[in-house]
Amino acid sequence: MAVILITGGARSGKSRRAEFRARSFPGQPVYIATAEALDAEMDERIAKHRARRGSDWIEREVPLDLVEVLSETDGAGARLVDCLTLWLSNLLHAGRDWSQEVTRLADTLSRQHGPVVLVTNEVGLGIVPDNALARTFRDAAGIMNQTIAGIADEVEFVVAGLPMKLK
Repeated sequence: MAVILITGGARSGKSRRAEFRARSFPGQPVYIATAEALDAEMDERIAKHRARRGSDWIEREVPLDLVEVLSETDGAGARLVDCLTLWLSNLLHAGRDWSQEVTRLADTLSRQHGPVVLVTNEVGLGIVPDNALARTFRDAAGIMNQTIAGIADEVEFVVAGLPMKLK
């Protein structure tokens, strides 16, 4: 079992690195997408990711029920979750208890038999946001990232397409 957390800023190369890591395990990889195509720009981003990955992935779209899908797919190939910060945003917008969901995720990850590669954004390196919702999201993302990094076997920080091993 391996839990690998890959973090970094926007357009840093996190997803490419995560795809590489997931493909390094035997079996057909499972791509667990948390994004929803709610507008044309996001639809285009999703299409670009799909085209880059190619057709050798099993794809699951999971905006909210990440824990359940990880349990369902355990024992198949490596799973790539892209990304935790979109999942967190989905939880907040759905009015779900994000803290409880993050705890459930950490517990589930610690019991997985197959490898899981997770992508997340590092959102706490900039200025303090000017509104309460943005501050709540930034703080929740920081707590979530610390929680998942704490149980992960490996953590990488990607900058300009270059991975730095943190753990």
